[in-house]
Amino acid sequence: MSQVILALGLVLAVEGLVLALAPRRIEDAMRLLASLGIDQRRTIGLVALAFGVALIWLVRG
Repeated sequence: MSQVILALGLVLAVEGLVLALAPRRIEDAMRLLASLGIDQRRTIGLVALAFGVALIWLVRG
């Protein structure tokens, strides 16, 4: 459970850093995502999910 909390904290730290350093880029990215179709957004989400799981799998061995 502590590793889940650690992972959540790292995600929040990275997201916070991005929002603090590049707020306009985030707005641009949100507009781009809003302009995509639902299937394209779903595909992006699934690719990100697969990449994240693969990364965790590689690190954890």
